[in-house]
Amino acid sequence: MGVSFTTKRPLKLKPRISSLIIWNSIDADGRGPRVAKHAPKFIAEPEPPMASKTSSLSWLLLLSLATILFVGHSASQNDRKAYIVYMGERRQDEVSTSSLHTSMLQEVIDREMKLMPSKLFDWDGKAFRHLTCQIYIIGFSNTGPESLLYSFKRSFNGFTAKLTEEEAQKMAGMDGVVSVFPNKQNKLHTTRSWDFLGFSQQVERTTVESDIIVGVLDSGIWPESDSFSDKGFGPSPSKWKGTCRASTNFTCNNKIIGAQYYRSSGVFLENDIRSPRDSDGHGTHTASIAAGNVVNMASVQGLGSGTARGGVPSARIAVYKVCWLDGCSDADILAAFDDAIADGVDLISISIGGTADSYFKNTIAIGAFHAMRNGILTSNSAGNRGPGLATLTNISPWSLSVAASAIDRKFFTEVQLGNNKIYEGVSINTFDLKNEMYPIVYGGDAPNTTVGSQGSYSRYCLPNSLDQNLVKGKIVALVQSCVSLQVEILVLMLMLCLSP
Repeated sequence: MGVSFTTKRPLKLKPRISSLIIWNSIDADGRGPRVAKHAPKFIAEPEPPMASKTSSLSWLLLLSLATILFVGHSASQNDRKAYIVYMGERRQDEVSTSSLHTSMLQEVIDREMKLMPSKLFDWDGKAFRHLTCQIYIIGFSNTGPESLLYSFKRSFNGFTAKLTEEEAQKMAGMDGVVSVFPNKQNKLHTTRSWDFLGFSQQVERTTVESDIIVGVLDSGIWPESDSFSDKGFGPSPSKWKGTCRASTNFTCNNKIIGAQYYRSSGVFLENDIRSPRDSDGHGTHTASIAAGNVVNMASVQGLGSGTARGGVPSARIAVYKVCWLDGCSDADILAAFDDAIADGVDLISISIGGTADSYFKNTIAIGAFHAMRNGILTSNSAGNRGPGLATLTNISPWSLSVAASAIDRKFFTEVQLGNNKIYEGVSINTFDLKNEMYPIVYGGDAPNTTVGSQGSYSRYCLPNSLDQNLVKGKIVALVQSCVSLQVEILVLMLMLCLSP
């Protein structure tokens, strides 16, 4: 629309909010903000007839304040890290839950408006409100919704957001908030297992087992494995409400009926596979233990040959990939629990853990609690540490914690030294040594100093702790730590991580 003036006063440009659309909400899956905004238009208008030096100064101060706010916004973004805000039971209205999470986030981040009371400026109230509102809304649209990483609303109530430490403290004091804690990384914790436990392979199976759905929260799955063939399986159970997330080179079947993956940081490492496909092997292993098909003549390069089978071979599997090469984040684990419970799984298997913490700050304990409230058992690992005091994790009373103090077989390799003495060490050797003699080196004398490794690490053959140039082609003597006795036993091991 054109604008005409009858005055000869000079024209000046004033910003006006001509159109601005903000969706302070998340997408249908509760996993990200949607923000759209149209830039403000500058409209030519005459200078107010009573304009004064005071009003010009007010505008200058206001624009300076806007600059400070945006600079401060950038600085605060660098101070933000992911926090989990847990709020207990789910609300009935998922839409209102999303709005609640957004408004709570807006409230703790809402500091700009409090810094700009109009009484500080001698300027027309309407014009002031237009500009300050625009400064605030644009600032928030780049902070609030983008800070919301996950909104948990399908099975329980809460969200994950990027907050400063001060904002997290404010959030913890808000009504309805049970706990607020940083998003930390967790770590991932044999064909003979079921025989060792006394579960006979010859037991009569029932058809109802094919309706059981096991949700596996882990590093993904390798669908081509014989353990997950859907030969002989019918359609998915009618109770199943989950999905198979479309991904390159990954498809579900009537055995693997659902698959999703979660990455709250949005950052993938070079060898991460951006799909439910397993890039580690851990998830494939745990899924096959829980519900893998019967596979005859299974072995590790010819060692330990036997029949591989899951606890319930005819059960279905739903995959929730939460672990990547750098670990498994609390935010992703909780998002997977939220989906798995609502999807209709009957059992949740999770072999992941971190440091022990209170139940209100332990995502696995929180997820398992809400699973229990929905009649779903969570079977979780008790950890890789021990035996010793305070070495167990995942011990909430509403879940099943699984641990093994022993197995019924070990793999040994004999090493013959130059003086013809023979020593036995724990090791697996699948390559041909051609009856030749090889040098021997102590792992503690070959640390990978390029990454800061020391002999106290390399003697255990911890990941990336050994210098390949010093150990390649040699037999490496390593130390096995026995925590409970506080002694160290020197064992001889053939190199597993480096080929000769």
